[in-house]
Amino acid sequence: MVIKVFLATSSGSTAIKKKQQDVVGFLEALKVDYTQLDIACNEENRKWMRQNVPEEKKPSNGIPLPPQIFNEESYCGDYETFFDAKEDNSVYAFLGLAPPPGSKEALQADKEHIVENGTHTEETNEEETQDDSIEVPEADRNGDPHGETEEGEGLEEEAGAELMENEVTEGGEDEEPEDTGHAEEDEEQEEEDLRSEEEEELQQLEEEEEADIDEEGEYLEETQEEEAE
Repeated sequence: MVIKVFLATSSGSTAIKKKQQDVVGFLEALKVDYTQLDIACNEENRKWMRQNVPEEKKPSNGIPLPPQIFNEESYCGDYETFFDAKEDNSVYAFLGLAPPPGSKEALQADKEHIVENGTHTEETNEEETQDDSIEVPEADRNGDPHGETEEGEGLEEEAGAELMENEVTEGGEDEEPEDTGHAEEDEEQEEEDLRSEEEEELQQLEEEEEADIDEEGEYLEETQEEEAE
């Protein structure tokens, strides 16, 4: 496929020369192979160009002006359509060529293809289908009844242990007053024992005093009798 650029090398129009240079320079920058066909020096080129430009693309006077661009015999467009394609980053599409991989036009074409054909959606659906095709164990889907039973039993055991701890704690609290009562009884018993010991000591003292008095009385009586004799 050869890109043909029809131009007039000896044109006196500055605007036409500028347009021709713009087209040729841009094609060279893109490294697109093209052929220049001069219509000023070659009558056959002029006739072929005028005959192959579509009627709807010709100006009102019916004479197309250079530059005119073809891909082999297929008409691409004139300078205005070329300029619009350049602004839209679609020069390769304008020329009927496949954009090179990695170019802006190639990336843009891929995006448009995805949007138009739903490639991304199809890939997503395929992934979802693959995910659905993977078998999941019934226990994982619906839950493990045995595991739930064991978990329930574990909870019941924990609850029973807590109740036992509470009962032990409550029992300990009830026993505290009993311990206090025993302590009070012990104290009272000790006090009674002390009082009994004190009473016994007092009684012994009283008895000893009485004994001393009796002995002293007997001693006095004996003394008086001795003196009387």
